[in-house]
Amino acid sequence: MKTTKVSFFVLTLVLLLVTGLSGWAGGASATEANSGKTYVIGTDITFAPFEFQDANGDFVGIDMDLMAAIAKDQNFKYEIKALGFNAAVQALESNQVDGVIAGMSITDERKKVFDFSEAYYPSGVVMGISANNDTVKSYEDLRGQKVAVKTGTAGYNFAESIASEYGFTIVPFEDSAQMYLDVITGNSIACFEDQPVLAYGVKQNNGLKIVTKKEEGDSYGFAVSKGKNQELLQMFDAGLVNIKASGEYDQILEKYVGDNAPTAGETSRWENVQNSLPALFKGLGNTLLYTIVSLFFAFIIGLIFGFMKVGQNKVLRGIATVFVDVFRGIPLIVLAFFIYFGIPQAFGFTMPLFLAAILTLSLNAGAYVTEIIRGGIQSIDPGQLEAARSLGLPYRKAMMKIVIPQAIRVMIPSFINQMVITLKDTSILSVIGLVELTQSGKIVIARTFTSFDIWLTVAVMYLIVIITLTKVADYLEVRVRRG
Repeated sequence: MKTTKVSFFVLTLVLLLVTGLSGWAGGASATEANSGKTYVIGTDITFAPFEFQDANGDFVGIDMDLMAAIAKDQNFKYEIKALGFNAAVQALESNQVDGVIAGMSITDERKKVFDFSEAYYPSGVVMGISANNDTVKSYEDLRGQKVAVKTGTAGYNFAESIASEYGFTIVPFEDSAQMYLDVITGNSIACFEDQPVLAYGVKQNNGLKIVTKKEEGDSYGFAVSKGKNQELLQMFDAGLVNIKASGEYDQILEKYVGDNAPTAGETSRWENVQNSLPALFKGLGNTLLYTIVSLFFAFIIGLIFGFMKVGQNKVLRGIATVFVDVFRGIPLIVLAFFIYFGIPQAFGFTMPLFLAAILTLSLNAGAYVTEIIRGGIQSIDPGQLEAARSLGLPYRKAMMKIVIPQAIRVMIPSFINQMVITLKDTSILSVIGLVELTQSGKIVIARTFTSFDIWLTVAVMYLIVIITLTKVADYLEVRVRRG
């Protein structure tokens, strides 16, 4: 009977968690759906000049302006979902987005999985080296060296195709800013990047220079899943034809890669940091929000499975043990990919990013909270519980009145530690497109190319928040112990 009641309670809690968070995260989308379909478009906002975020926090770039112009011409609604290139492609594969526009090269391999629009920009790969490097002039100079590339790009494919011929080692990175920094710091001797992207970066004083002619490569296209959203694909192609005919297409290109395209202004390092603070504070707010909400649910999960682990029912103890082993054993990044990409693809539904992030953090932290509660309860001398039972107190009352109050004092330091760990773990979820503090830093760097200043600012912000929370928690711990 006890097993049935507890199982029913756990099931009810999980259902409330899923439905509640889905409603919270998806309420606005449901309203939009009632007024006509809104297409969700995935993109990578660290790929200037095609997609990046300006100082005002707006999505700009060739791809963003093209999407806006085509949507206006064809009269359809869309929502941009900034994920990063690899995450955007996975989101399209798992039907989390309706389309992707992210400087995505049209290749034969990708055509097997996606349907592409007509090419909207001809690209090609060039090699970049540090602006202070005067020794590397051709591919022959790469022999025995390391070369930085961005995963999933034409630059990566080209580097892979000539690596054995010229005898260099490939070092992969997730975004262009990291790749550039690796070359500037001398860890890699060169990098391969799409010509318009690297040329734009050089114009913005990213610390590199181009030393080779453009290798002809695949053109960029707008992508949808194979056989799906064909009406969106047709509207994109029709709109592209119209904006080319009207001259708007040429105006967009001229704006970002023309002779009169803006260059980096003379801005001091402190001014760059000041201009970036609004975006970073917004990211910090998201970090705190996800931390608080996920810890709330992690605590509930920990309570349920923690008491199951120290209970007298062997079946419940076994279930709790499996839960802890599974969610402590799976790396957080793998769990995030599985929940956000794997489950929706397997069962054919769309999962809100908010829900995926909260589930990932809650399940991971919940497994650790379970062990904190188990350890705290089992650290109390069993003789106290036995003495209480011998005096006639029921098991539950003895636990609540004698064991739990003492166990809480033991658990507090571990709870504080878990709070700090969960706050820092939010940064890992940037891989699925969560725009928290770390992802905000990446987005700012993609625009400003000031890695040292921005990462120092981000580190200081994390440090201030964590020290503040730790001090508050320490104060509460002292109050509880005295009480």
